[in-house]
Amino acid sequence: QVQPVESGGGLVQAGGSLKLSCAASGGTFNNYAVGWFRQAPGKEREFVATIRWNSRYTVYADSARGRFTISKDSAKNTVYLEMNSLTPEDTALYYCAVGSPIVSAITRSDMYRYWGQGTQVAVSS
Repeated sequence: QVQPVESGGGLVQAGGSLKLSCAASGGTFNNYAVGWFRQAPGKEREFVATIRWNSRYTVYADSARGRFTISKDSAKNTVYLEMNSLTPEDTALYYCAVGSPIVSAITRSDMYRYWGQGTQVAVSS
């Protein structure tokens, strides 16, 4: 089974940028959707963005659209989340998840079967 492994989190000032990576371990992302979710302290986990590996179809949360870009590198079996214009509200633990959701449910976390351990993003004001 494929296991996503996140990296790239860190501390950044407001207005700055970070690029998160999600690499496939023990398998490939072929035929899956690979999504990014985040969870801030005291809040529920929320959808950020997702990409269908085979079609490059992407979906963004309203909070991410225009600031974040999800992309993939087939040769490296890796999905990226490039985050720009970061604000303190983006502070959270960011998770990469892999699954086979139908399009109408592609933003639902319960549609993703395999989850990484998360990478912490902290944005200071």
